[in-house]
Amino acid sequence: MQLDYATLEAQRRQHPAWRLLAAEHAPLVASFLHRVFVLPNVRVMAQANLVEALEDTLYDLREQRGVQLFPKSALEYLNDWAANDKGWLRKFYPQGSDEPHFDLTPPTERALAWLVSLSERSFVGTESRLLTLFALLKQMQEGSETNPQARLAELHKKRVAIDAEIARVQEGDLALLDDTALRDRFQQFTGLARELLADFREVEHNFRALDRRVRERITLWDGAKGMLLQEIMGERDAIADSDQGKSFRAFWDFLMSQSRQEEFTALLARVLDLPPVSALGPDPRLKRVHYDWLEAGEYAQKTVAQLSQQLRRFLDDKAWLENRRIMDILRSIEAKTLVLRDAAPQLMREAEFATIDAPHADIDLPFERPLHRPAVDTVLTRIALTAGDSDVAADALFSQVTVDKVALNAHIRKTLQTRDQVTLAELVQTRPLQQGLGELVAYMQLAADSPHCVVDEGTLDTVVWAVNVNADDGQSDGAADAPSHTSPVMRRAELPRVIFVRH
Repeated sequence: MQLDYATLEAQRRQHPAWRLLAAEHAPLVASFLHRVFVLPNVRVMAQANLVEALEDTLYDLREQRGVQLFPKSALEYLNDWAANDKGWLRKFYPQGSDEPHFDLTPPTERALAWLVSLSERSFVGTESRLLTLFALLKQMQEGSETNPQARLAELHKKRVAIDAEIARVQEGDLALLDDTALRDRFQQFTGLARELLADFREVEHNFRALDRRVRERITLWDGAKGMLLQEIMGERDAIADSDQGKSFRAFWDFLMSQSRQEEFTALLARVLDLPPVSALGPDPRLKRVHYDWLEAGEYAQKTVAQLSQQLRRFLDDKAWLENRRIMDILRSIEAKTLVLRDAAPQLMREAEFATIDAPHADIDLPFERPLHRPAVDTVLTRIALTAGDSDVAADALFSQVTVDKVALNAHIRKTLQTRDQVTLAELVQTRPLQQGLGELVAYMQLAADSPHCVVDEGTLDTVVWAVNVNADDGQSDGAADAPSHTSPVMRRAELPRVIFVRH
């Protein structure tokens, strides 16, 4: 964007971030929204809770600076900040709730981040950013190199450097970062972590804007639904295939990896324990920053799911409307035919005219119905009954398998007491399936009913369980505690990764 006079004048009048910085009560708005939303990483807050927090803030300010400084109530201020002419907050009604909720808009978060950057830093680190820029250039150059010899030469160069470093370490020569370098890199890590959270809010805003456009088109659409679906899916694919969509999908796949999360947690814990880093007094929430990323990304995924639900609802409504339209056409044909019934001969002489039978009621007289005929009992005669084979066990005819969902739910809660999240495959490893496929389906039903469960459709997990099969006829008994004449057979199923998250 060019910073010419006309562009900046339009930005000053229209951009919400600029209007926030130039507002009369900008210190109140910025300090309150930063303390309530940004610092604790709260994505959405109910109106009652937000009004209560703002009332406490206004009470303290009025006690210090006078009652006339902020004359309006907290709810009036919140509605004013969420108005279209300001756009600092987004007011909406979530699904399944009749209470309004509030969320920050991306321009507001960018304005708050700029205000945070104005604060005086202990020092301005440049080494880590220079190394990051150099590493990015190296990655782009190596990732676009098509000459195999050039890439092999670069790999050999790296191997020589690694071998030299291994030799130095074996001799006891350890190259350690000094305190300044550690503080420099940690400062850059903190800034990038906060920027990622802001980026998630902007990605969610883009998907929400797409959802809003889809709802508007569905409401005003009069043509064929196939054309509308083609247009909507084209926009959805355009966003998913854009640079932002591809980057978000790659980041989400990386974040959903259990091994990557464990490695990140261990690295972050060791870094925060370093004396130079702990002396900076880092924010305690940094220990769970990757879970904040996961929660923020989940909101974006839910917005995409709402878009899919809206399309499915549109198809159902369209089918109902088309059926109703067909019935209306049939009724209109019948009504017009009745009106023109007397004039039909004249019309038939002048032009071709088609007639239909007049609607009538089917009448059935009571005596036209057949009388009741009792069923004839079959009497077995001249047949000698013989005893059956006593060696055949009839227990399998009366055995029923009941899956105890309470026990499965207790197993999930017990596992989450020591872990922040666990996959369905890990639950099955720690407690093997006792009742086969039925128990696996029960786990999936618990995941569908739980609001604290995430499904990663891009990653497949394999679940293996043992099924006891009769050695004689090869029939499965479907239970793990079968008698001794059965032999276990392994079954396996591949399903999308199901992750239970501790609330």
